[in-house]
Amino acid sequence: MVSVEKKKDGVLETTPEAITLGKTLLRTARHGAIAVLDPQTGAPLASRVGTANDMDGTPLILISGLAAHTPALLVDPRCSLLLGEAGKGDPLAHPRISLSCRAVRLERGTPEHERAQRRYLNRNPKAQLYVGLGDFSFFRLEVQGASLNGGFGRAYNLTRADLITESPALAALADSEQSALDHMNADHRDAIDAYARHFAGATGNGWTLTGLDPEGMDIASGDTIRRIFFPHKLTDAGELRKMLVDMAKVGRDTQRPQA
Repeated sequence: MVSVEKKKDGVLETTPEAITLGKTLLRTARHGAIAVLDPQTGAPLASRVGTANDMDGTPLILISGLAAHTPALLVDPRCSLLLGEAGKGDPLAHPRISLSCRAVRLERGTPEHERAQRRYLNRNPKAQLYVGLGDFSFFRLEVQGASLNGGFGRAYNLTRADLITESPALAALADSEQSALDHMNADHRDAIDAYARHFAGATGNGWTLTGLDPEGMDIASGDTIRRIFFPHKLTDAGELRKMLVDMAKVGRDTQRPQA
């Protein structure tokens, strides 16, 4: 068995498994705790925010100007975002990731704002109730680095390059993503259920696609989000259809009773 070197500060050497866990926590979060600096006192201020992801994995938040953290981010964009769900038992035994970020407000009417709104609502459809209100704004939280805690004794430092997706397919996928999602959710729900069962170890039917990007897909059932990584990263948006077809075949074939 290969041992993983632990540094003197207790942080482990970064592994592919740690990067995958970090990306999974980043891509499946629906909310997180944001920490900012109060412009009046300079003291830390933490609060909960709803989250989604831009195409490259960058966290997106939709926040009201009436919230204390919004004017704080406009004065000083430095912030931290803590992601990760606490399950049964000791909450400190469950994975979480703390991201060091710089917040960038997205201007209404820009392609970046439109994409952020579309992806955020795909992840958080109930936000449709307030997304159009004038005092709400979208921010991209540009990741600078991260601290990943995978559970007791499993601490890692991750870089922006470890977490944020770079691919020549990003722009074209952003343009075609919604039509692909609509098509799959309308006509191929059985394929999505096959993805969920085989690649995510999920149960039940009725899963929907909420996001596609060069590295994988996000699926949802109610409030549950699962991340499925592609066998390889897409470098051309034209590869997406074949990838989805091939993965559906694998998922269906493994579910068929053996003769």
